Amino acid sequence: MTAQNAEPLIRLTWTDPVTGTHGYLVVHSLVSGVATGGTRMRAGCTMSEVEDLARGMANKTATFNLPVGGAKGGIDFDPKDPRAFGVLERFCGFLRPWIDAHWVTAEDLGVPQHLIDDVFAKLGLQQSYHAAISRSADPERTLRRVQAGLNAPVPGGLLLGDVVGGYGVAQACIGVAAAWSWDPAAATVAIQGIGTMGGGAAWYLHEAGMRVVAVADAAGTLYHPQGLDVPALLDARDAYGEIDRGKVPADVQVLPRDAVLSIPADIFVPAAISYAITAANAADIAGKVVIEAANSATTEVAEAALTARGIPVIPDFVANAGAAAWAWWLLLGEVGADPADSFLRLRTEMQSKVALLLAGWTTDRTTPRVTGHHLAATNRVTPTLTEAPVPLLIP
Repeated sequence: MTAQNAEPLIRLTWTDPVTGTHGYLVVHSLVSGVATGGTRMRAGCTMSEVEDLARGMANKTATFNLPVGGAKGGIDFDPKDPRAFGVLERFCGFLRPWIDAHWVTAEDLGVPQHLIDDVFAKLGLQQSYHAAISRSADPERTLRRVQAGLNAPVPGGLLLGDVVGGYGVAQACIGVAAAWSWDPAAATVAIQGIGTMGGGAAWYLHEAGMRVVAVADAAGTLYHPQGLDVPALLDARDAYGEIDRGKVPADVQVLPRDAVLSIPADIFVPAAISYAITAANAADIAGKVVIEAANSATTEVAEAALTARGIPVIPDFVANAGAAAWAWWLLLGEVGADPADSFLRLRTEMQSKVALLLAGWTTDRTTPRVTGHHLAATNRVTPTLTEAPVPLLIP
């Protein structure tokens, strides 16, 4: 049974004894006894949402042929609440048996990597990849490699671990341009969300010479048909990924938040929240292709409507899988602390997968999601919980 239609192995619900909020862990599949997937925190997070995300992680790991299954954690709580760190700490403490041995987690919506690493440090586990690191032949050496990779500086003053996911999304966009023989300098992009993923994608698209004409944050949409000054806008962000409107140039149009959907750009990148494109707004999408930087960005009904209009959707389990794939290449010692090596590996794999997905679309209108699911199923049939774990070959 393939990841897209299999039932999860485990669903766990936690109730915080202090705030009464609920948290969820869904383990969709185990490979070698391990599953990977981030932990998100947002008000309104549900078990159903976490289950969808865990399924997506299983598809990501299979699509990129990684030796690990898929899981996801989620907490129904406002990450801006001053009690959020305590909630996250208690959630991870409750799930300690899974965190110790089976669940490799990382940042996600509302939970930056430094925050979850702080929680793991308080639990005495050093780093959120603990379940994989502890299985390696030399855990201390593997930990040093992981820390060096995550903290490797890249141009722009950021760290590799913070930008590699956005770099992968940018490469998905560039892969579309290459597959369709577009001139990158003439291609335009609109991005919904300017946090870690959307901001990283915007930076690397700008670096590649593609025009980012619109970005949207919680306060609204910023639009300039000739292209935005992406580095300046990213410098104007606050801790929550929102742009200080007082630093926006006068020639940039300030529009309502949902205006980003209908901006006349070649590529639309939803990089903010899950289920951003729905049956109610799918008709507003003006792009020629949608690149899902956010997990589960498009509902099934909305994607069917886009497909009927001739707009393919590059699914999240390919487009935004860069951070997850890179983390496992780093764990396995296939890349190290040199960002150039990591960028080359991710660029090559992402562009080749996007080309494969679009080949099916161009030939007979097979959707990229269907092609991606076929690729995942071909790479690996999801093991069951009863299968004996195979040791991970982490050096």
